[in-house]
Amino acid sequence: MQPDSTVKDYLMLHFIVLIWGFTAILGLLISIGSLEIVFYRTLLATIILGLIFFWRKTSIRLPRKELGKIIGTGFIISLHWLLFFGAARVSTASVCLAGMATTSLWTAFLEPLANKKKIKPFEIFLGLMVIAGLYVIFRFELDYWLGLVMAIGSAFLSAVFTVINGRFAKRHSPYVLTFYEMFGAFLFSAFLLPFYGYFFAPEGLLMQPDMMDWFWLLILSGICTVYAFSVSVELMRRITAFAVNLTINLEPVYGIILAVLIFGEKEKMTGGFYLGTLIILVSVLIYPAYNYYLKRKAKGNNLLRA
Repeated sequence: MQPDSTVKDYLMLHFIVLIWGFTAILGLLISIGSLEIVFYRTLLATIILGLIFFWRKTSIRLPRKELGKIIGTGFIISLHWLLFFGAARVSTASVCLAGMATTSLWTAFLEPLANKKKIKPFEIFLGLMVIAGLYVIFRFELDYWLGLVMAIGSAFLSAVFTVINGRFAKRHSPYVLTFYEMFGAFLFSAFLLPFYGYFFAPEGLLMQPDMMDWFWLLILSGICTVYAFSVSVELMRRITAFAVNLTINLEPVYGIILAVLIFGEKEKMTGGFYLGTLIILVSVLIYPAYNYYLKRKAKGNNLLRA
C-alpha cells in the first residue's frame, strides 16, 4: 500500500467520524419531534438501500429465523435513536454527546458477558473512571440531568446492538444487515407513533416536515446513515480495527466542537462539564490503547518462545 493511500484512508475515516458527530446537531436543526425523526430517517434509509440493491440486482434473502432476529435488533436501534435525539432536545447536543461517549465502555462490559468471558479488572477501573466523569458533569450541570441520563441509556442500547451485530456480521453482509435493521427500526417507530402521540404529544404528532426538514432528513438518512456506514466498512478492509475504533472514539469531541461553532452560546457549558467529559474521553481512549499494548506484548512473547 502506498503511503499517500494510507494517509487518504485515515483522512476519510476522520471525515466519516466527523459526519457521525454531526448527527446530534441535525436532530436539533430538524423541527419535527424525536420519534418522527427516527421514523423518517429509518424509512428513507430503507428506501435508499432498497434502491441500491435493486439497481445492483443484489440478493437480500435470509433464513426466516435469522431475519426475525435482525429485524428485532432494528427495534433496539430505533429506541437507541429515540433516546439519542430526545437527549439532545431536552438538554444540548454537547450533553448528549458526552453521554454517548460511554458507548465503548458499555461494549467493553457487555461483550465479555455475551461471549461468556470474565470481565477484566482493568475494565472495571475504566468503568469507575467513567462514573467519576459523569459525577463531575452531574455536579456542575444538574439542569441537564435528564438529557445526560437519556444519552447514557442510548449509549447502552448502542453497545447492545453493536455486540449483537458483531455476531451477525460473521454470517451476513453488513449492507444486508443494515437494510433489515433499518426496516425493523422503521416498523418499531411506526408502532410507537400512536402511543407516543397519546402520552407524550397530546397536541399532535408533527408528521409533515417542511422543506428544510426534508433536506436535513435526507442528509441524516443518506449521508450520516447509508453513506457513512458503507464507507466505514470499506475502510475497515485497509485500516486496522484498532485504528478505526480509536478514531471513532473522537466522535463526541468533533460533535461538541461542531455544536459550539454552530449554536454558539447555547452550547457553551461550564468548566465542570468539559472536565467530566475529558475524564470520560480519556477512559475511552485508554481502553483500545491498553488492549493494543497487551496484544503487542503477547506477540512479542510468542516470538521469544519461537
